[in-house]
Amino acid sequence: QVQLVESGGGLVQAVGSLRLPCSASERTFSNYAWFRQVPGQDREREFVARINRCGSSTYYADSVKGRFTISVDNVKATVYLQMNNLKPEDAAVYYCAAGNLFAGVRRSYYAYWGQGTQVTVSS
Repeated sequence: QVQLVESGGGLVQAVGSLRLPCSASERTFSNYAWFRQVPGQDREREFVARINRCGSSTYYADSVKGRFTISVDNVKATVYLQMNNLKPEDAAVYYCAAGNLFAGVRRSYYAYWGQGTQVTVSS
């Protein structure tokens, strides 16, 4: 069974940086994405960034554009989310997702999901 495992979350001060790796247990996928969700709030999981397998195409939510960078290492079957200049509103559980259908911002495009890693940003 394919597994996606995120790591790298933690507590960071505002304007600080974190890098979140997400490793796939078995194979690579056509598209990867990161989403986030604030626990305890009645809000849907929010799209953050996506990338295709070869890394030639990326797309970011407006809220993170210019601060976050998504990248992929197919040799390691790992996708990364580099987060710089973090803000308190970036605090959430970050989820890695992967799929082989469409590249986009919809959660339904991604068949495989990790368990999430918590990012906390102090002001």
